[in-house]
Amino acid sequence: MYCDRCGRPAAEGDHAACASARELEPPRFCPECRRRMKVQVVPTGWTATCVEHGARKG
Repeated sequence: MYCDRCGRPAAEGDHAACASARELEPPRFCPECRRRMKVQVVPTGWTATCVEHGARKG
């Protein structure tokens, strides 16, 4: 598993800043494969899409 904000392994290092930032912004990396996701932000939320694992919504 990877951090969906910075893309580094979730088990390594401190991701407190990433968790704090994720409250305000969508994910940037796929937590399963670490690929950069295509992110679309709209007034009602966001959609982040990984080419391998599909879409996530928030």
